[in-house]
Amino acid sequence: MARDAKAYGVRMVVDLSFPSLADEQVVLRAWYEADVPQQMEAFRDPLFLTHSDWQPLSADEARQRLGDQEQSRLRGEQIDFAVVDAEDVGVLLGGASLNWVNEKDRRASLGYWLTPTARGRGVASRSVRLISRWAFETLHLARLEITCGPDNQGSQRVAQRCGFSREGVLRSHLAFKGARRDTVVLGLLPGELV
Repeated sequence: MARDAKAYGVRMVVDLSFPSLADEQVVLRAWYEADVPQQMEAFRDPLFLTHSDWQPLSADEARQRLGDQEQSRLRGEQIDFAVVDAEDVGVLLGGASLNWVNEKDRRASLGYWLTPTARGRGVASRSVRLISRWAFETLHLARLEITCGPDNQGSQRVAQRCGFSREGVLRSHLAFKGARRDTVVLGLLPGELV
């Protein structure tokens, strides 16, 4: 059936059903409305605000955002995970996502952020490895990318620890906080994850 649909030009939707992604320290799961207060607190963190153009949201806007993310997941465009403590899945450590999923080219981008108390504990690296392994083994992607601002050294270190190679800088790549920002691009191919 899937082959016939592609032959007739019907767009196939990447199956972004929530997988079971966990190790001994972190669990990546769906976002719940109960996570909103912790998320709102994290979005007020100065380091988060430095590297993100997301503005702190109201609780209603945050709940709407969860709905929008779910619609994007159902369309096969992205999947957003709450990163939580494996000992207590109600304790938010951050967020991670697989986005800009491109079925035709078999590639996607990976993003992540952490709460202040989760930093320096390997949480981001664990999350990146879990998503990357799933993206290559289950979704059969051929390439993953991480992009960030040139000043976001922490994000670049996480990517490189996981095997991503710095590939270059896209100059004046995107609008950011009322100006333009360069973007560092890091890429990972199957077999390169460490």
